[in-house]
Amino acid sequence: MNRTIPFLLAASLAVFSFSEASAQRVAFVNTKYILDQMPEYESANKELSRLSKMWQEEIDERHAQIKRMRDAYNAEAVLLTEEMKRSRMEEIDRREREARDLQKRRFGPDGDLFKKRQELIQPIQDRVYEAIKEVAGTSYVAVFDLSNNNGGNLLFASDKYDKSDQVLKKLGIRPKRDGGTGGKDDEEFGEPTPDEPQKDGAGGGSDKQPPAQRGGGSDMKQPR
Repeated sequence: MNRTIPFLLAASLAVFSFSEASAQRVAFVNTKYILDQMPEYESANKELSRLSKMWQEEIDERHAQIKRMRDAYNAEAVLLTEEMKRSRMEEIDRREREARDLQKRRFGPDGDLFKKRQELIQPIQDRVYEAIKEVAGTSYVAVFDLSNNNGGNLLFASDKYDKSDQVLKKLGIRPKRDGGTGGKDDEEFGEPTPDEPQKDGAGGGSDKQPPAQRGGGSDMKQPR
């Protein structure tokens, strides 16, 4: 069987699929870039860091107490009766189990830190997601998130199709690339339409590397 025909057919279908997709409007956002400019996201992360540090210190103190108890036992073992040895070891074992339980309760998969993160971060992520949907409107059939390598095998994306700044404006935040500080701004500012090129190097026919390819990871998750 001639393998050239299936190959040409597959190539033709790929070109057709690409042309079909190109006819539809697509865009991308960088949710790390967006979240990093939201004051409430920064405050939430600071609170999570404070709680994490406090809970870790609590666990470290438990382990320090256990070490002191074990050191004392080793130093006094020759002077203790078998009953006293057994009692002391049972107490040490109990303290170790409590320390492990506390570690799991604070930092486990469904622990206090996870629940607190959901409480503080999820509402912010939901707001960003709603703003993305508003920016997309009926003009775009797909909006990709390029932060945290979520862009898959995408090797290049033109700034012209980066709608991150429009999402920030929907959230009431002046983008840093527009000369803002990334916080809330009392001054009214306009919002470009999907067809309007963005300013200050974020739009037009620029082929500059998008912020997504300069940033790191993101906590953004699509709400279920």
